[in-house]
Amino acid sequence: MKDNLVAEEIMIEDVHVTSRTDVLAAAKLKMMRCNVGGLPVVDEGKLVGMITHRDILLAGGEALTLKVDDLMSKDLMVADKKTPIVEITKIMADKGYQRIPVIDDHGDLVGLITQSSLIRALAGLD
Repeated sequence: MKDNLVAEEIMIEDVHVTSRTDVLAAAKLKMMRCNVGGLPVVDEGKLVGMITHRDILLAGGEALTLKVDDLMSKDLMVADKKTPIVEITKIMADKGYQRIPVIDDHGDLVGLITQSSLIRALAGLD
């Protein structure tokens, strides 16, 4: 593996997303169908939050009728395309994050770094 990898070299570009107005039940179903543990929340392409399967489970069954906006995390750690993978790995390890959204200069979601994409890159599988 190269020591100078940056986010754009390993990020997932075809990211499954949800909107803040979707109900949690729909977001949960999308996660299950797409086999992902979380979805970036976008509004007209702009990243506005993140909702995870764990968030929904911890909220309980009665929360499934709430909107994604009611439960999503809004204070996110993000990267840009040129953020070194070493930095992203440190953030994930220190904070316990499983996914880091990648945004452009305008706040538009352009990719996602997940633990799996990071492991594949570190193992030289990509």
